[in-house]
Order: sequence, then structure tokens, then C-alpha cells
Amino acid sequence: MLRTSASRVLDDSDRDEVLALLDTDPVANVFVSSRVRAVGLNPARLGGQMWGFGPRGDLVSLCYAGANMVPVSAGPEAVYAFADRARKQGRRCSSIVGPADAVSLLWERLEPHWGRARAIRWAQPVMATSRKPQVAADPLVRRVRPEEFDILLPACVAMFTEEVGVSPNLGDGGALYRTRVAELIRIGRSYARIDDGRVVFKAEIGAVTPQACQIQGVWVDPEARGRGHAAAGMAAVVEAAMECFAPMVTLYVNDYNRPARAVYRKVGFVEVDTFMSVLF
Repeated sequence: MLRTSASRVLDDSDRDEVLALLDTDPVANVFVSSRVRAVGLNPARLGGQMWGFGPRGDLVSLCYAGANMVPVSAGPEAVYAFADRARKQGRRCSSIVGPADAVSLLWERLEPHWGRARAIRWAQPVMATSRKPQVAADPLVRRVRPEEFDILLPACVAMFTEEVGVSPNLGDGGALYRTRVAELIRIGRSYARIDDGRVVFKAEIGAVTPQACQIQGVWVDPEARGRGHAAAGMAAVVEAAMECFAPMVTLYVNDYNRPARAVYRKVGFVEVDTFMSVLF
């Protein structure tokens, strides 16, 4: 077994070094990078801790430990160190997500202590594009307006429940989820096609950095599926994302969701990495 060194909790004095490491892979690290750029590394603002592996000035790996646990550039030694800290701290996250090799090894170390996961998504292709969409964009897909929150929310809940397997209304009654949906609308990162008060297609841009942005929450009304709304809607969101947020657009998808993967390839996305998610 490799000898492990201890990880350490980072703070705002480490910000420049952390961002330099995150920028080595702006697609894989878009979520963590967006958090650090928005609020820094103070745990109270970050909503968790950022763990570092490697001495100051020679940082090798990171692990964001908040509502999600996300390893970054983490080889075996770093994973062992992060797992040791996570084991001692106890589970505080609702998921572990990130590059498949690191997450798999991290979960191997944590499962004996944390118990069984509710679900494991072993392979989630990471897809990205920096090209103009190869299909025509739906002209009716637009930014959702704040007064349309009550129209959009049921579609968001349906998407989350279908994708994750549990309702976002469990636990706190959905308060945190509603806050996040409202915030994405407020900052102009929620897009939808709404016909006569009904959401036909929707997607959000959940993470943004200068280099990349990540699309999430893609959903088509089940009654409207198979009519091309997904490809045309995604093309519209990709165009908007490139124009307003970043030159590279990315997302990740379950490997078994072949229809979605086909849609994304049709729009112009290519597979660049593989994530894994452990859900609690």
C-alpha cells in the first residue's frame, strides 16, 4: 500500500494556487472552479471545505467536501488521504462525483465506514463542445422569467426525480431546491420552451467559469418526447451559453441513457472523460 500524507483544509490564501490547478482541466473541474471563483475558499461561504494534498506552493490534488464530494486531479495517494479525512469526519455529503478512477477508489475506501449507497452510476460520459451547434436551434427556447417560477418548478422537480431517483422535496420540503431554481432564473441561467403555460423543454447552466460552462437539468415533457425538442432545445442553450458565458460547453450523462447521448452527439458534443457518481 502507498504511504499516505495528510490532507489539509485550504483557505483564501491558497486561492491562486487552487485556481491554477483547477485550470489544468477546465472541463472536468468546471463545477469546483465555479464555486471557488464565486465565493473563495472560506468554508462559511463555500458551503463546505476544500481539502488540499501537497505542500503549499506544490499543491497536487484537491477535494471539494460540501453537499457533494468532488475529487480533483487525485491519484491514489491523494485519494487515500482524502478518504482518511472523510472517514474521520463522517459523511456529510449527498453524493460523491468526479473522475471515475478517483471516485471508484475513494468509494472503495469509504464504503466499509459509510455503508451502502442508495445508487451508483459507474460510468457517466463527460461531453463537451466549442463548436456552433450542428442542428437548428429552437427559436422558442429562451431565458425563463422570474414570474414564471411556478410554471418551471414542477418540470424541475420531475427532472430531478426522474434523474436522481428521489424527489428534491424530501427532507426540507424542497426549500433548498426551490431556492436554487429561483437563483438560476434570477441570474439568467435557466432556459426553457414554454407553450401556453406548459414547459416543453428546459435546461440550466449550473456552473460557469471563464473557460467553460456546464449544462444541467435537461428535460423534455414526456408527452412531447420523440419530436426533436431535445436536440433543437439543446442547440439553443449551447448557442446562448457560448454567447453569454463561456467558449466551451460541457455536461455529463449516464452511460445507459443512449437517447440523450445520441442527442448530444447530434448537437455537436464529443465524449472527453468519464465521471462516476455515488448517491446517498
